[in-house]
Amino acid sequence: MEAAPRVLAHLDSPFINFRDYKFAESSAHGYRWIDIKRFRLHSPAPADRALLAALIAHPQFRDTYDGSGVQDWPRHGPWWLDRITPDAYRAVDAAGASAVIRAWAGQHGPVPKALTQRMQEQVHTPLTNATSTYLLGPLPEEAQHDWGRVQTDFHELVLVDRPAATLTLLVAADD
Repeated sequence: MEAAPRVLAHLDSPFINFRDYKFAESSAHGYRWIDIKRFRLHSPAPADRALLAALIAHPQFRDTYDGSGVQDWPRHGPWWLDRITPDAYRAVDAAGASAVIRAWAGQHGPVPKALTQRMQEQVHTPLTNATSTYLLGPLPEEAQHDWGRVQTDFHELVLVDRPAATLTLLVAADD
């Protein structure tokens, strides 16, 4: 594995499992979850495209989100790692990014209040505070790896907060 540039330092990886919350219907959680990987930006932090490249090169990015954790393999989520480039991400504003997460979270009915509060703290507030936000755009079918259909939905956001010197990778998905 190629060493990641000294641009990002992994801080922590909070995980929000929808199954931990009581929904009105027992199956309404839809096996959904949000994986959050937070990184400290080394100073001086480069431009956003270089930050995206550093994230893609970082060992923590090699996570298929299937329960295996971070591995030294050429996969990220449902995608072949080499098919993801900084150009695969498009800039979005905080309102658009929050709308993606809210629509996905509420697709099976109302979200419990405790989960809504946790998502506000760990997802929506960081989205609001970010100086720039990127959404992984649609990738071609051939970018999906051999067992990449584990997740039904897969939404990925990258939040850059320059005043806080952090970069956050948000993956919201279900399996």
